[in-house]
Amino acid sequence: MGRDGLGALLPFDICSTLCDNAHMRKMFQYRLFPNKKQVQKLNETLEECRWLYNHLLGTRKTAYEERGESLSLYQQQETFSILKTERSSLKAVHSQILQNVAVRVELAFKAFLRRVRAQAEDPGYPRFKGYGRYDSFTFPQSGFSITHDNRIVLSKIGTLKMVYHRPMKGKVKTCTLHRSSTGKWYVSFSVECEPERLPETPTQVGIDVGLKTFATLSTGEEIENPRFFRKEEKALAHVQRKHAKLAKGTPERRKHRKVIARVHERIAFRRDNFTHQESRQIVDRFGVICVEDLQVNRMVHHHCLAKSIADASWTAFFAQLSSKAEEAGRAFVKVNPAYTSQTCSICGHRQKMPLDVRVFDCPCCHVQLDRDLNAAYNIRGLGLQALGLSVEAPRL
Repeated sequence: MGRDGLGALLPFDICSTLCDNAHMRKMFQYRLFPNKKQVQKLNETLEECRWLYNHLLGTRKTAYEERGESLSLYQQQETFSILKTERSSLKAVHSQILQNVAVRVELAFKAFLRRVRAQAEDPGYPRFKGYGRYDSFTFPQSGFSITHDNRIVLSKIGTLKMVYHRPMKGKVKTCTLHRSSTGKWYVSFSVECEPERLPETPTQVGIDVGLKTFATLSTGEEIENPRFFRKEEKALAHVQRKHAKLAKGTPERRKHRKVIARVHERIAFRRDNFTHQESRQIVDRFGVICVEDLQVNRMVHHHCLAKSIADASWTAFFAQLSSKAEEAGRAFVKVNPAYTSQTCSICGHRQKMPLDVRVFDCPCCHVQLDRDLNAAYNIRGLGLQALGLSVEAPRL
């Protein structure tokens, strides 16, 4: 690839994840099948956590407004013994779960203050949780164990059936239980483990994502855009119309919310499975992976393309590529996407390229390339420059 034409395209953010032999954290998630009594206990635990979260949030808000005092995490945790005497139902919840609720409030305020310091237009003050809006709780250190028959024992809740579909490797650090919008229960274990390195390979790839095709690789391969949401739009519209006809506040309408949630859940499952499989194949094949550093949150403000951009799930794809590359010992680089579609990957000539023009026709070196393939070549060249590796001209 020509260096002269790419000299102005300096990387905006270099995120190389070549790791040492240190431990890393992985998350293992399993489906739970609690019985009716256990579901009741789990829901009661969530409600107690929700009440405590709102209480701690309100206490912080009142202390600052009335006395100008900023309460710390430990000041709030010290009040738990008093709260348990005033609200006896808190005693039915494991103490570490309650401590984690205070940690969540602390993190919410830290994020708020960080946005204030960054002078965000709407910093977003932490909000109170309405009924049903608190859907997970965490055992940070203890209070849980896995039996020899692959069941999970939770303190003050009981022994729950777990679908242990793959073994965990490493030391379990935390355990989080989550209730989905459809009422399903999952448990997630944060595990400290040794990274599983893959054999080294000299292959390199640049990846240009788009809407016509999900991704174009610098090898010339294309990954088809599955458009999961678009395929389910009719089914979603059908259940939403039925939901709109039900009277507000009725048990039927509340029950029917799960039908809508199930359609969204099905879309999310398929999209997540797709991005995991594609990212796994790329990490297995290539030693250096170069992608665009896209600001997707800004791109979805485009009212004509917002739905298609969100459906493509580029952010999740890049996040999974990054985490898999880190564990495998691959180099993962994010580069500035500016002008990658408008610059010739052979001679460096730059010209305007409207979205409806799908072929890059260079008037200088007379090369004709698919615009996405040309961008993939440029992305690979920028990534290799960022890593200090040699940049070769693409094979046409």
